[in-house]
Amino acid sequence: MAGRDRVPTAREGTSTRERLVETAVRLFGERGITATSLRALTEAAGTNIASVNYHFGSKEALLRAVVEQTMHAVNDERRRLLDELESAPEPPTLAALVRAFVEPGLDLTDGRHVARFIGRVVGEPDPQVRQIFADQVHPVEGRYLAALGRALPDLDEDRVRFAFANMLGLLGLHQSGAFTEVRWPQHPAATSQTGPAEGEWLVAFITGGILAISPSPGRAGP
Repeated sequence: MAGRDRVPTAREGTSTRERLVETAVRLFGERGITATSLRALTEAAGTNIASVNYHFGSKEALLRAVVEQTMHAVNDERRRLLDELESAPEPPTLAALVRAFVEPGLDLTDGRHVARFIGRVVGEPDPQVRQIFADQVHPVEGRYLAALGRALPDLDEDRVRFAFANMLGLLGLHQSGAFTEVRWPQHPAATSQTGPAEGEWLVAFITGGILAISPSPGRAGP
């Protein structure tokens, strides 16, 4: 590749398998999964298509490995936080559940490439890609969905699922980096807020939105 389409190669000193995973995280996040060819990925990783077949067997298997690696820590932290909330003397509040789910998705130790990849996968239109992601996150997300229903007994199942799906979607937009790249027409230099405050705003916004479709205020909590 040449010119503006050229992608920097993965860092030196890593194994071929590690380079492929690291490069897939970056390119899948920047371009989308279906839009990233194996040729572009392997060129950026400094290897060849045969190495993908050797280490993973297929692009789909590579994607599964990337999803598993990027979501492992997020799943573990969400599970730990929910365990703490559910073992407390009082039932968890709505705000506490939203915070426990959202914050691990924003506070990623591997940085913006991982966040952008996760955001891309959440919004990917290909049902096969969405299923690969669902296979990895369903056990933990299923627990949060059930906990959300218990925290909002006045909401029917359809509204609980609607609330949870929209929490996932809004978090995915933030992870993808779409909001940080916005330029408002009337303020060309302005960008959306990033950093710790963004997480607080997101938790408050999601909590308020869920309460807005609830027949009664319920237990919002801190």
